[in-house]
Amino acid sequence: MRLTQFSDYSLRLLLYLSQHQDRSVTIAEVADWYGVSKAHLVKVAHRLVRRGYIASTRGKGGGLRLGKPAEAINIADLVRDTEPDFHTVECFDRARGTCRITQICTLKHVLHGATDAFFSVLGRHSLADIANPIISQDNMKRRSSHDNPL
Repeated sequence: MRLTQFSDYSLRLLLYLSQHQDRSVTIAEVADWYGVSKAHLVKVAHRLVRRGYIASTRGKGGGLRLGKPAEAINIADLVRDTEPDFHTVECFDRARGTCRITQICTLKHVLHGATDAFFSVLGRHSLADIANPIISQDNMKRRSSHDNPL
């Protein structure tokens, strides 16, 4: 299973905000730190604001902050909110699946089990559990975009 870039950026943005809870953070700052597209990060931030994961303030001194405590942001819930689907194989999509052996195939049960296990593990962790203090202002000044550990 592979997460989309949207989910990846969502996790990164929330991790960054969790390390800067003392102030508002701009999209440009986060995009620069990670070396990612500002335009794509704007779309990610917009969805996360709508879902309540982050809060946004407009104007001078505005920016982004966590919308709820890091302990209250469950990683499984976040991934479910940011992934379009979990169709590991074609037969998981009943509307578009055309596999001829879907009715008798046992592989789909194994893959469903794997997906359930994936979410079970993610569900045991909050943003606070995975936040890493490596994203500090001091480290930001010392690092270039090429040696970014995240």
